Amino acid sequence: MASATQAHQASEREFCEGMLPKVSRTFAVCIRLLPDDLEHAVLVAYLLCRVADTIEDSPYLEPCERTRLLEAFGRCLDPEGADAALLRDTFESVSSDEELLAREADTVLAEFRRLPVEQQNAVRPWIKEMCWGMAEFAGRTGIGSHEASIATVDDLERYCYYVAGTVGHLLTELFRQHRPFPTAPQYRRLKSLATSFGLGLQLTNIIKDVADDRRRGQSFLPQQMCRDAGISRDEVQDKAHLAESKQVLRSLIRKARGHLCDALHYSTALPRRHYGIRSFCLTSLYFAVATLRLADRDPQLVDSGHKVKIPRGQVYRTLLITRLIAPVNWMVKLYFRILAGPSWWQRCRNMRPTPAAPN
Repeated sequence: MASATQAHQASEREFCEGMLPKVSRTFAVCIRLLPDDLEHAVLVAYLLCRVADTIEDSPYLEPCERTRLLEAFGRCLDPEGADAALLRDTFESVSSDEELLAREADTVLAEFRRLPVEQQNAVRPWIKEMCWGMAEFAGRTGIGSHEASIATVDDLERYCYYVAGTVGHLLTELFRQHRPFPTAPQYRRLKSLATSFGLGLQLTNIIKDVADDRRRGQSFLPQQMCRDAGISRDEVQDKAHLAESKQVLRSLIRKARGHLCDALHYSTALPRRHYGIRSFCLTSLYFAVATLRLADRDPQLVDSGHKVKIPRGQVYRTLLITRLIAPVNWMVKLYFRILAGPSWWQRCRNMRPTPAAPN
């Protein structure tokens, strides 16, 4: 009996480890940089977040159904939470790896419940808040669209907080448990910057995927920002309004740059002895900086079917360089400057950290 239980648990862990590169090849590479006592916890937490993402992004679910599923999934995370039968039934027929992961959410939940209690407690409140926040926005939208819910820049930042700022806090709480603990001042600084780090990464994703999202009937561009540029959201990809579209994207890029400056402050605030954690955070930051700079210079950014993507060679080069420089702050900042360019770097040098708190 014991061996059968162990074999079942091993198969569940193998499922989780096998799903990660299927739903995010980039994250699957970055996570290997973490210390052993954090890697599996972060993997499981990430997969739980992807289950919530899949529910929220599904183009086939009515808003009320997305809200119901997100709230139910949040309750599954409670210590005595129910299983994810609703997800099994909803995603009975799958058409993607993401939907397969959602259907098998109970497998990920089982791995979550096998984490040490301290790690469960670090993860649970933030993913529950993510689910509640996503449910709030899902309840305002049409099928597969965020257009009705993101009217203002404040709406966008609040949305980004729920889907990514919460992740910044989740990771910070897990990092705090890695021995030796960060000092109290270090921890307070990391907490103050965690939201902004998450927003910087999420805004970068929104910018690079603007054309792809529009193709799928979605848009995360605030109506207010489009009106300020003199266009409607539907005209962003109209060649007759290319200048106005670029104005909208430049405004978002400026906002993302500010948050990524905070992400640099976050990364350099991590204790230098936590080499693996620093490498993990810096890799994500550097990928975002390189992507955002490409997007800023890309004349096809809003073209249908176009996707901004940093070359594979640059990905591997960044991974290698990050592992070499992670413990040395002046080298970390120098490489940021190289990737970001002089004007962006000057802005980072001149600005004080401005942690976002849209929640």
